Amino acid sequence: MDRKLLIEKAFEAQENCYTPYSNFNVGAALLCENGDIYTGCNIENAAFTPTNCAERTAFFKAVSEGQKNFTAIAVVGNKAGVKQGEGDYCAPCAVCRQVMAEFCDLKTFKVIIAKSTEDYLEYTLEELLPLAFTGKDME
Repeated sequence: MDRKLLIEKAFEAQENCYTPYSNFNVGAALLCENGDIYTGCNIENAAFTPTNCAERTAFFKAVSEGQKNFTAIAVVGNKAGVKQGEGDYCAPCAVCRQVMAEFCDLKTFKVIIAKSTEDYLEYTLEELLPLAFTGKDME
């Protein structure tokens, strides 16, 4: 996996955010098992509930195109105007983690949160979502 490329794609996606209320821009790049990359940005709504996070945007785009096997996601985010490397890490929210758990192996799926292509942290989904509720719980 080319972590640097995935992080770069997340920063590119961040440029397309629609965040007139929070001015907090998040970009995500989702790596499929076949090597394809789907990107997403956060898209806000005045009613708040219809707002969609960057991670879910990337997942929903990929799934809508027939993809269901994923290996990693890179996530970047900060207030508008913060330059790469100057902000903080932006971890996925709990709702996004739950969406990841629907499609990804908890033990092997990698979540990369980055300040820049050189400064990032990497976790398994299981580390970020212990005791996850998954489809297996529905059996």
